[in-house]
Amino acid sequence: MEFGIMGVADIEPDPNTGHTPSENERIKGVVESALLAEELGFDVFAFGEHHNPPFAASSPVALLSYLAGRTEKITLSTSTTLITTNDPVRIAEEYAYLQHLAEGRLDVMLGRGNTVPVYSWFGQNVRDGVELALENYNLLHRLWREDVVDWEGTFRTPLQGFTSTPRPLDDVPPFVWHGSIRTPEIAEQAAFYGNGFFANHILAPNAHFKRLVDFYRTRFEHYGHGPAAHAIVGLGGQAFVAKKSQDAWRQYRPYFENFPAFRGADLKQFADSTPLSIGSPQEIIDKTLTFRDSFGDYQRQLWALDILGLPHKVLMEQLEILGTEVIPVLRKEMDSRRAPGVPATPTHQSLVRAKYGDGAPRQPRPNPNRGDNLSGVTPYQDSDVSTPARVPRAV
Repeated sequence: MEFGIMGVADIEPDPNTGHTPSENERIKGVVESALLAEELGFDVFAFGEHHNPPFAASSPVALLSYLAGRTEKITLSTSTTLITTNDPVRIAEEYAYLQHLAEGRLDVMLGRGNTVPVYSWFGQNVRDGVELALENYNLLHRLWREDVVDWEGTFRTPLQGFTSTPRPLDDVPPFVWHGSIRTPEIAEQAAFYGNGFFANHILAPNAHFKRLVDFYRTRFEHYGHGPAAHAIVGLGGQAFVAKKSQDAWRQYRPYFENFPAFRGADLKQFADSTPLSIGSPQEIIDKTLTFRDSFGDYQRQLWALDILGLPHKVLMEQLEILGTEVIPVLRKEMDSRRAPGVPATPTHQSLVRAKYGDGAPRQPRPNPNRGDNLSGVTPYQDSDVSTPARVPRAV
């Protein structure tokens, strides 16, 4: 079972002080939180994509590339890469490059995006959202698995003899999650390819996403990837923890009550009826265990902590308590309750083993005899399977 944090660096005023951090403050704070998460033993750091104020999250690939050189163990992930408004060719190249820099410690979570204007900003129509997601991922899937791609679709120019570079590390693409809040077509897509399905599990009633997750599980089995109970499921959530329960409620209340989306809402009622977890470490543990009761065994739990104008100092305190008092207990409890045979989230190492067994992985090298015209000539020579030097970490 994996535990981590996700965010999109929203910029909100602190209701206690009135201070609104600058974009520079927020970006630096996100980096510091990721480094602390690794230090505390979190499994995953996920960062999303937004292109409008009040978010400082327009380039997850830039942030995660920087973190690839500053971290050693934690899995780096997007907590949404927009498969609708990003060119799948660019996604293929940028995230394959990042995969090399991170030495395989990379997942990609794809989503449609729920900000209507962003479609027109990038030359697309929001009414085409589902179709764009389906078509663009079909192309991305092929770009990461075929050296030469001929492709024609509805929403972009055709490709003839195209090679996406660099090829994925060890010729094995990053593991892909598909995220959706309401669209069964996206769950179907995840199941068809045997990819993971992630439900953000926030701002909704308890178990609101169960029908979508159950549908994904059923279709995962239908397409022959294994039993429904072995499908790869991730859940989000929100949490605020303090040593004492009453302190958690007292400290969190002003952030909740002053956030525009929650003004006029009752915090206690909202927390009781949604996955929002507030209280002592034990209360956070107890609430999180109910997620398994609703959804069955799942592989990844991510919390959205860095939201609602929470000051950076408070966020770091949250990470400290979760990392030292909540996650170790949850990890033990979840593992003890896990049904036999339920797989872990695929890693780069497990995907390499699944493809090559005990053999050495392919290391693509450009073909020196390809000439200027690639027609009929492979762009890669037969691979020398010697292992290249490891990518050095930044200092």
